[in-house]
Amino acid sequence: MQVNITFRHLESTEALKSHARVKVEHIQRYIDQPSEAHVVLYVENLEHHADINLKAGPFLLRGRAKTGDMYSSIDAAAEKIERQLKKHKEKLKNHKVVERVNGHRAVDVRHEVFDAARAPSDRVVKSSTFQAKPMTLDEAILQLELLNSMFFVFQNAKDHAINVVYRRDDGNLGLIEARAG
Repeated sequence: MQVNITFRHLESTEALKSHARVKVEHIQRYIDQPSEAHVVLYVENLEHHADINLKAGPFLLRGRAKTGDMYSSIDAAAEKIERQLKKHKEKLKNHKVVERVNGHRAVDVRHEVFDAARAPSDRVVKSSTFQAKPMTLDEAILQLELLNSMFFVFQNAKDHAINVVYRRDDGNLGLIEARAG
């Protein structure tokens, strides 16, 4: 991951650069797709400010802090981003565990990947099973974005039908609604 460090109204030191890099690298363990980080360190009215902007896939995470010491400011800004990431990971984890919502049980769904070049009986390349939790369309779109996935299968909270929200080639989102026939 590329880490850019900018100093404003402050002399650049290797110790501060090293400390900022260590903190950003520590945050990396919570991110699936880290791409770049920009750290801005500056002094304003005798207060030491640290702004950390971290780009991870389509998401931008930001931590800002100001204290009387630059090292403490860097630590506090990094901790803010770490708390955001832990909270996000916990939300994703909790969404997978829920078995009942409004008295309705989540539906088990199997996902299989096929190889078109193989014979029909040998086409299944990968298979996985998961629970399609009852949720609204807005919640499903949020999950699709948070997981940075091409599709997300869920149980519609209104009619309890299995639905798929997916990312189209043109960048928009599509919805497939399955109805019992």
